[in-house]
Formats: sequence, C-alpha cells, structure tokens
Amino acid sequence: FASYYGDHMVLQKKPSGAVVWGHGELGAVVTVTLSGAGGLIIMEKTAQVKGPSGTWTTVLDPMDRGGPYALTAEQGWENVTLQDIYFGDVWLCSGQSNMAMTVLQVANASQELAVASRYPYVRVFAAAPARSDVELEDLERIDLPWSIPTAENLGHGNFTYFSAVCWLLGRSLYEALGSPIGLVEAAWGGTPIEAWSSRRALQACGLLEDTGREGPQSSLWHGACFNLKPALCFAPLLSLALSSSTSPHQHLSGPQTPSVLWNAMIHPLLNMTLRGVAWYQGEANAFLHTDQYNCTFPTLIADWRRAFHTGSAGQTELLLPFGFVQLSSYRRRSVDDSFARLRWHQTADLGVVPNARMPSTFMAVAMDLGDEHSPYGSIHPRDKQNVAHRLLLGARAVVYGDKDLVFQGPYPTRAILEVTRGLLNVTYSQELICRQRDAQAFEVCCSSQASPCQWLLAPVVAVGPRTVTLALGGCRTLVLGLRYAWAEWPCEYQACPLYNPQGLPAPPFL
Repeated sequence: FASYYGDHMVLQKKPSGAVVWGHGELGAVVTVTLSGAGGLIIMEKTAQVKGPSGTWTTVLDPMDRGGPYALTAEQGWENVTLQDIYFGDVWLCSGQSNMAMTVLQVANASQELAVASRYPYVRVFAAAPARSDVELEDLERIDLPWSIPTAENLGHGNFTYFSAVCWLLGRSLYEALGSPIGLVEAAWGGTPIEAWSSRRALQACGLLEDTGREGPQSSLWHGACFNLKPALCFAPLLSLALSSSTSPHQHLSGPQTPSVLWNAMIHPLLNMTLRGVAWYQGEANAFLHTDQYNCTFPTLIADWRRAFHTGSAGQTELLLPFGFVQLSSYRRRSVDDSFARLRWHQTADLGVVPNARMPSTFMAVAMDLGDEHSPYGSIHPRDKQNVAHRLLLGARAVVYGDKDLVFQGPYPTRAILEVTRGLLNVTYSQELICRQRDAQAFEVCCSSQASPCQWLLAPVVAVGPRTVTLALGGCRTLVLGLRYAWAEWPCEYQACPLYNPQGLPAPPFL
C-alpha cells in the first residue's frame, strides 16, 4: 500500500467509491480483498502494477458507513492486511500555522484533550511538513499515521499534530452526522498560497515567474525558514516581508517557494477519495502578492478540485466542497489595510460565499475572535472552537444539504442615500443584532473621484430590524463607496457591531 494506508483509517463511503493504491512488482497482478466480521469477504478487486512508478490502483465498490473491516492486498505469496477500517467521510485540512495549531494550544485545552477518547470513530492522520521541487507520488514522511484520537496525539506539542481546527470540525461533523470521519492534516506554518499551488495554477494567475530555483542569495527572505520549526517561520516572514513590495517577480525560499508544498504534501494525496476540504491560510499573503489572492485562491480551489477528481478516477466529486477560515486579527492599532484586503480577496472580491467565482464553498468569519494576549502571538488566536463551529454550519448547509440552517452572517443588499438629511440607509439580508453601536466600523468614500478614495467615518445613528442608518456629516461631496470592518483589528472579542440572531457576525465588505 501507499505509505499512509494503515490500521484504523477511514475510507470514503458511498455514493463514492474509495480508491486504494500501492506499490508492487512491475506487471504483477494485485488482489485486493475487503472482508468483514469473521473474515466474510465483502468484495474482491484485481489491479495490475504499472510503470514507470510501479504502482497499482483500484476503486472499491461504494460502501455504506460503518465497520470494522479488514483490507488485504496480495501479490503472489506476499500480502499485507490492514485492520479496523471504517467507511465514512474523509476531510483534508490544510493551510498554515493557524491550521497547524494543536489542541494543546487552544482555549480550554485540558478539557478538549480529556474528552478526545470519546470519539473513537473520528480517525486522524497527519502528513509531516515536506517540500519538493518536483511532484511526488508518495509522502516522504508522516507525523501521525492513521490513529484513534488520544490526548497525546491531538496535543503533541505546538504547531505539530494534530490540528485543533481540523479535529474540532471533524468531531462536530461526527456528532451531527453519526458517521465515521477521517481527518487528514497537511499544514505548514508561515507558508503562502503560492507554495500550495501547482505550476499550472500559478501560471493562470501570472505568477509563474516565481518558480525560479530557490537559494539564499536570490531569496527575498534569505532562507530564514530553512532551519527553524515550521511555526517559527512566520516571524521572519512578517518582519522582512512588511517592507517588501508585492511585485509578482519576487523569489522565495524554503517552504515559501512556489509549488513545493503542492508537490510534496498535496500531490501525493490526489488518489484519495475526499468528501471535503478545510483551509486556514492567508496571513502570509497579507504581506506577499496580497492583491493577487483574488486570483490565486479561487484558482487553487478549482485546481485542487480537478486534480482530486482526476486522481481518484472521478470518485471525488468535481465540485469538491471547500470550506475556509477568513483571517482573524493581528495588530490592534495598525493602520495597514493588508489584512482587510486579504479578507476581501478570500471571497474573490464578492464579500460572501458561495458565489459565482467560488461555487460549493463556505467560510467561517473570524475577525471577531482576536486574541491580543495569545502566548503564540496575536496572529494565533486560541478560540478555535468558534472557528470550527462556523465551519460546521457551512459544511452542514453546503456539503450536507441542510437547507434550513443559517450558516452566514448578514450581508448588505442595498444602500439608499438621503442627500438632504445627510444619511445613508443600508439594508441587510437578515435580522440584525447590534452589539457595539458606537463602533467606528463604517466608512464612506467621500471624494470627487473613486481613486484615490478619501475614506471618512460614518457613525451609526440608528439600527432597525434589517437596516443601519449612517450619518454622513463629514462628507460634503459625492459618496462613491462604502466599507465595513476594513481594518486589521476591526472588532473586540465577539463584539463586532453587527450579528444575526444566531450569533454569526456580518462579514467585512467594500
């Protein structure tokens, strides 16, 4: 089998068929047998080992959820048997350090770790951080083989394994669905989206020139991450990238090099049949190619979808559901708007998802979960439970078809200007709960020309069931634009100005 098959794993249940693959002698025929209780054979498949990689692949018949099963691959007199196999839903979790944060690092960590053993049908697997200049067929290393969750393997140090966001989402999915859940983590701190993108995806966004050979002499960051633990890469990346331009011709090094994480950590997984992806990344791109993210992110999603669909012989659906976390907060008093721009670009500049450019996606807004006193730095907030809950709502609605579930916060549908009264009435899509009436969250573009725009505060003077009324006293010319929560640290903890009755914050918009 491929190196990441093992006892205790979860394979994708029906309507898809799980793909099984491995290595063998060139030309040999491999027999794959799935058996149940008492050795009863459920199905048998054969596959031929093909070159030049010496691999075989077979697609199992779609299976109902449940288990345990045994899976045997046999070639001549040799055979390998994997035990305690379940069928359920398999999710891939990827991104940078906020995805890599372990359960040990989150709020209420001891309590979360103490209850881990109550979820034996949520199985966890973590690929080790690795990079490659060429696309690999198999993972180089594994941090955590397929395992039943324990306090030890969910809290194995800081930024190692297992991902808190991934675990909390998977646990919640299990509680909601009652189906086994398989969680696959492939994350590396301090890494930009370019590293997770294939060459073809970068080419589609005009960034292929970034794929020059790495090296300390040509590197923007001088190889700062070569010898550091993955999570620690973020500090030099921030300090040096802050003064950099966002030219598409920068040369990156180490795990930031374009495509190296796609090559080593995603490409080896493409044969897997997946049910969904959870993504938490973007902080690095608040300082690198920020305004290309409205291309690189939708393109990465589309590219991963095509690649997993093809790699799994069509078993992973072509519109593989893709959930992500919008950036939280970083520096409280910063006037830099790169985080705000990145949040906007995470939605392909449309504000909410799913949308026409990002179908079958869902988003957890996190800008109200800032954690100024996090021991891991304010860029790593510890409240991952709310993040996972908001992802869960999106997954239940978008992936599992719960049509009655509210999974997004309120979003503006129209704005009407009352010129004589100097007011702007903004109508929202949902009922509003105002938690911070005096927050300076709304701004208007008060200019005779749209660019450059002069942004002025627009205080809230009234809040109706679905309407916010803003005062435009400082604006004596045309109002050409409106924005909300456009700041690096736009809200206090769980106290943005606007929420819906379900407690979901209104997302930022421009």
